[in-house]
Amino acid sequence: MESKKLLLVIILSMLLVFEKGASTTVTYDHKALVIDGKRRILQSGSIHYPRTTPEIWPEIIRKAKEGGLDVIESYVFWNYHEPVKGEYYFEGRFDLVRFVKTVQEAGLYVHLRIGPYACAEWNYGGFPMWLHFIPGIQFRTTNELFKNEMKLFLAKIVNLMKDENLFATQGGPIILAQVENEYGNVEWAYGVSGELYVKWAAETAVSLNTTVPWVMCAQEDAPDSVINTCNGFYCDRFTPNSLSKPKMWTENYVGWFLAFGYPVPYRPVEDLAFAVARFFETGGTFQNYYMYFGGTNFGRTAGGPLVATSYDYDAPIDEYGFISQPKWGHLRDLHKAIKHCEEYLVNADPIHLSLGLKLEAHVYYKSSNDCAAFLANYGNSSDANVTFNGKSYFLPAWSVSILPDCKNVIFNTAKVVSQKTTGSTAFTHNAVTIENSLESDPWGWYQEKVGIANNHSFASPRLLEQINTTKDTSDFLWYTTSINVEENTKKRKAKELQLMVGSLGHAALVFVNKKPVGFGYGNHDDASFVLSKKIHLKQGNNTVDILSMMVGLQNYGPWFDISGAGVFSVIFSDLKNSKNFSSTEWIYQVGLEGEYLGLDKVSLANSSLWIQGSSVPIHQSLIWYKTSFSPPEGRGPVSLNLSSMGKGQAWVNGQHIGRYWSSYRSPSTGCSDNCDYRGAYDSWKCLKKCGQPAQVLYHVPRSWLKPGKNLLVLHEELGGDPSKISFSTRSGQTICAHVAEIDPPPVDTWKTDKDQTSQVPSLRLNCEQGWTITAVNFASFGIPTGDCGAFIEGSCHLDVLSIVHQGCVGKSGCSIPITMAKLGDPCPGVQKSLAVEAFCSV
Repeated sequence: MESKKLLLVIILSMLLVFEKGASTTVTYDHKALVIDGKRRILQSGSIHYPRTTPEIWPEIIRKAKEGGLDVIESYVFWNYHEPVKGEYYFEGRFDLVRFVKTVQEAGLYVHLRIGPYACAEWNYGGFPMWLHFIPGIQFRTTNELFKNEMKLFLAKIVNLMKDENLFATQGGPIILAQVENEYGNVEWAYGVSGELYVKWAAETAVSLNTTVPWVMCAQEDAPDSVINTCNGFYCDRFTPNSLSKPKMWTENYVGWFLAFGYPVPYRPVEDLAFAVARFFETGGTFQNYYMYFGGTNFGRTAGGPLVATSYDYDAPIDEYGFISQPKWGHLRDLHKAIKHCEEYLVNADPIHLSLGLKLEAHVYYKSSNDCAAFLANYGNSSDANVTFNGKSYFLPAWSVSILPDCKNVIFNTAKVVSQKTTGSTAFTHNAVTIENSLESDPWGWYQEKVGIANNHSFASPRLLEQINTTKDTSDFLWYTTSINVEENTKKRKAKELQLMVGSLGHAALVFVNKKPVGFGYGNHDDASFVLSKKIHLKQGNNTVDILSMMVGLQNYGPWFDISGAGVFSVIFSDLKNSKNFSSTEWIYQVGLEGEYLGLDKVSLANSSLWIQGSSVPIHQSLIWYKTSFSPPEGRGPVSLNLSSMGKGQAWVNGQHIGRYWSSYRSPSTGCSDNCDYRGAYDSWKCLKKCGQPAQVLYHVPRSWLKPGKNLLVLHEELGGDPSKISFSTRSGQTICAHVAEIDPPPVDTWKTDKDQTSQVPSLRLNCEQGWTITAVNFASFGIPTGDCGAFIEGSCHLDVLSIVHQGCVGKSGCSIPITMAKLGDPCPGVQKSLAVEAFCSV
């Protein structure tokens, strides 16, 4: 009996260990992170848990793992986890523990960037607003008030992770933690106090005894106790500040963030792959994509000024959770190629060989006859043929070839053989979408009052700065005053004046005698502006109402926490003189009447506050709209098209979708849909959608919708037409691939002990999970030209439609070997390729 009890205890203990995961030790040396005594090459990707919903986390993480990632990285967002001092929130999208456990269930590691400063284009950089109002506090310096609060939050998160056994030594997935964030970029502004703060932050982090390494990114003077890491578009030239630290890259920007009024930036995958290959070629062992999935700035989480609601970032997984090709597939192949070299990369430092002008090789040896090599052409204009180990290799400009056996090229960063998709967004016209228009749905509306509308007002004898007044409880602050024009019985006509309103940002509507007279706004790089308008005042008393609007609190820069917003100057002038109203008495109201009433709430959907009628006011400022709608059929994410609206905010079933600004168009020049990947990339190099709004489609997670009727509420600030709003979901997608017979075989088929001459290239197509290939629209073997969605048969052409149809239709994915035996030979002696366009659907 005792033996049975003992056996039961042992079994239960083993099950408990299995459930939690085996304890893992994580250390590092000059080469790499060392996990359980083994140096590792690690590919990582940023996925921020609040930028999507918990229902989607498993799918996003699965796609990240299938894309070749080993690690998921995320910031921790202090302002939402501690919205009120001492009161913590870890639920819904902010359930950090659930997110970390979801990553663990997928078999991946976690890099937890606790900060607690995040930047991340997140409101106020992730700092809670109450922190700003502690008397005497100064952020990110040797201020005891700030350090006390920062240490408390660091300890809160570390202890939460410990309590849930989530650090690696406890059997959890967390192998790295980060303190602070990119402080080295602004440290100069804080002087000696900044240097002391860096040392304190590192000491404080290490003292929390996480038993995993801590890092500080973009911090050249990081103390010996933490690893300093690189952030940037390229990090091949980065070296750590100590010979005992590995070369790590914490932010490799896959694109750039989106701001209202700006074109949409994108980064060609050929350049991104080049940057990654160069990093590992030159001794790097850990790199992280920022972002691998960007997601959405729901609600008022977007930073500023003027950061858009979409945080797509041109990432390998798009904002809606769809795989973005060819970026995802090309990087997946790169990861596999690097993985084939892992035992060489961690074994020794590379031997550098010059192969010519801007041509070089880095060779990693295990023994004199056993090596892996990277061949690089870092020139940005000329392709080259190079000789390495007695063989000739072709190297396109701005590319790296990977040879895991120092003989065979299995991957070149400039040669994209992975599949592509048509269009540039998940809901492009090239994809099949199911759309529900709201044109026939009944609308209700509520006209917001201009100026002070309730008993929440207060007065001040001067103009007040907006953030310190609203405490970020609302985007809006009303400024109201009056101006008297002396009555003149001889001159009854209105008096003409010039009104100049100076603002620190971000936008403002100006009304005179309750009539709109102007709208002013800034931009992401300079939120301040001056609005100058001719106005006419009547004799007697005139009211002036200014609605100042925020579009996200600043999240980056030295002393960004004390940057201001709102109106700072109001001047009336005529030909003779001017009068400054900055020190006149002003009456204020924080927020709008509709916000106080709670018009965004589901509970008020049927309130008598809403006016119902067949003639809905359109193109009118400061108006609330609401309607009910049936969501598009299907299970996928939903897109809300707000291209017919001006500027405002949207809610679905009480969930805050975010800010929109469809009327703010980017400059009409400077874009190119075919940006040359060669040469150094920056956020202004490759742009699209010039002359268009930065964003008109808004993500509505399917989990926020219900069967039957759902509630849409809008607050429109400038004017738009709600009848033209629509919802859509994606139900199909065109996919393509173009592979030549001289291309390498698929990376995952390469084996060190195989005769490589027996391997052949293959064209591979794959649908999203749950979709199948339902049609093949083009299939040509010969010398086809064109790109995905616009392939053209060449002078040498063999119609292989039936072969591809037989091999692919009805399947979720297929592979067609590029061989004459399989496809035939339409033109002997000519180098041929196979181009295929197919269609996936649910």
